[in-house]
Amino acid sequence: MQKIRRNDPCWCGSGKKYKDCHMELEEKLTQFRRQGAIVPTRALLKTPEQIRGIKESARINVAVLDYVAAHIGPGITTAQIDLWVYEQTTRLGGIPAPLGYNGFPRSVCTSVNDQVCHGIPSENDILKEGDIINIDVSTIYNGYFSDSSRMFCIGAVSPEKKRLVDTAKQCLEIGLTEVRPWGFLGDMGQAIHNFAKENGCSIVREIGGHGVGLEFHEEPWVSYVSKKGTEMLMVPGMCFTIEPMVNMGRPDVFVDANNDWTVYTDDGLPSAQWEIQVLITEDGYEILAW
Repeated sequence: MQKIRRNDPCWCGSGKKYKDCHMELEEKLTQFRRQGAIVPTRALLKTPEQIRGIKESARINVAVLDYVAAHIGPGITTAQIDLWVYEQTTRLGGIPAPLGYNGFPRSVCTSVNDQVCHGIPSENDILKEGDIINIDVSTIYNGYFSDSSRMFCIGAVSPEKKRLVDTAKQCLEIGLTEVRPWGFLGDMGQAIHNFAKENGCSIVREIGGHGVGLEFHEEPWVSYVSKKGTEMLMVPGMCFTIEPMVNMGRPDVFVDANNDWTVYTDDGLPSAQWEIQVLITEDGYEILAW
């Protein structure tokens, strides 16, 4: 880390002197690091200018999901959802982040029933009454990234599926109660995992959340089967997703060998996920995308 003198301009570009901006925070980080904690680097702490850009990207992301929510229903193909996302994102000046990402062929992930995540939209996938689907939208705008997803119940779904969808959303809400500056990501992870187990569900272990903002996927990786007091320290300026994948049955999953993308539950039971993008602030958090 580059050494900055007290009266030098702060590295974050705020225009303030270092002593009046990030000096106290970085001294606190040094204390935590000496105690063995995992702490973020400067590169993971978003500057005021970067936060403004990420919020603009998130505004588009939310608008796209709102459009999907207003139009989705029985008889719609997941390919149609993909087209909506592409058209609405580009209309608003953005770029769909998934399109071409590591070879991903579509603009959005559409994961139906036992598909946990990374479902690839297709003309052959027609939504029908009783399905549940996760729509995962990610946006690039002026070089800044945003990411969030929502669950949708198609028509009347079974009580078991409805309960799963509701439990997944409650997991996210429970996790948020543990999101605060100078707490640990593991505090949130354990709260989410405990709640899921108490409600007869399981959390996918291999796939978690991630830092986001300047890149699609940044550090830290965010687990939801972690323990209180572990994982990276949450510090003002950090921006990451909260997106526990909640299974009705066992936590075991596998990747489709045909496309090397879509993740399924191993037992064939449904999975549900809600995703938000949060920014850690001086006194709590701000939800940027939902």
